[in-house]
Amino acid sequence: MLFLLSLSVTVIAVFIWLGAKKKPSTEVASVRRAGLLSVIVFGLLSLVQCFSQVPAGHVGVVDFFGIVSSRSLPAGINIVNPLANVIKFSIQTKEHKESMQVLSREGLTIGLEVSALYRLNPDSAARVYKTVAGGDYETIILIPQFRSISRAVTASFQASALYSTERERLGSSIQEELAKTIAPRGVIIENTPIRNVALPVQLTEAIEQKQRADQESQRMEFILTKEKQEADRKRIEAKGIADFQTIVAAGISEQLLRWKGIEATLKIAESNNSKVIIIGSGKDGLPVIFDSK
Repeated sequence: MLFLLSLSVTVIAVFIWLGAKKKPSTEVASVRRAGLLSVIVFGLLSLVQCFSQVPAGHVGVVDFFGIVSSRSLPAGINIVNPLANVIKFSIQTKEHKESMQVLSREGLTIGLEVSALYRLNPDSAARVYKTVAGGDYETIILIPQFRSISRAVTASFQASALYSTERERLGSSIQEELAKTIAPRGVIIENTPIRNVALPVQLTEAIEQKQRADQESQRMEFILTKEKQEADRKRIEAKGIADFQTIVAAGISEQLLRWKGIEATLKIAESNNSKVIIIGSGKDGLPVIFDSK
């Protein structure tokens, strides 16, 4: 519309500038200057309408009186039909947060806080503009499907599992189902992180009690295992000592003991300390040694 107005004013200014020749010479110069200035100004304004600037992180959809180009305009300055309308769509990553009450597999009510990180597919911007009212795909497509799928997926999980181990799998399942549903509509789902899962108080207490009982059971099992290992160690040690004594006892004879006694007697007799030695006395005929002091 602005282009048509500028073009009309430019044409009128050209006619005024050309018609100035028929006026008296005193008025010709001023009229021609005003006409020329108008031609330049409105001509430039019309020329500007042939360019469209698309901001960074956006694409442009060209609508020429209801005929929508399938090719999206990239970010930057683009040459377009001055009579066409350019609608700009953001392709930047956005976040939508939801806090809702959902049901688990057992029918328990769970407070679920989950986010959806999403962005518009640049190649689908024209299709979204043509098929979604006002191009508002977030309100019409994303949010309702996100809520519905989050409730449906959570209903397949047990509440107790969501307390600890299954949160990541819940988020992955929601992302997979949501992407499968709205990707054909031109929306890319990057992630659906679970921010919080609020379980009923009674269930939370029961889970915590069970975890404490499991920890105590594991502690007692560790103690019993340790005591069993200590008993095995002592049993092995005792067997080793018994085996040693058996081996030593088997190698000791009466003749060996007598010989060792004779050797000990000789060493004592050779000592500088004065002693009284009675030969042939004592058990087995070994000497009996008395200190003379």
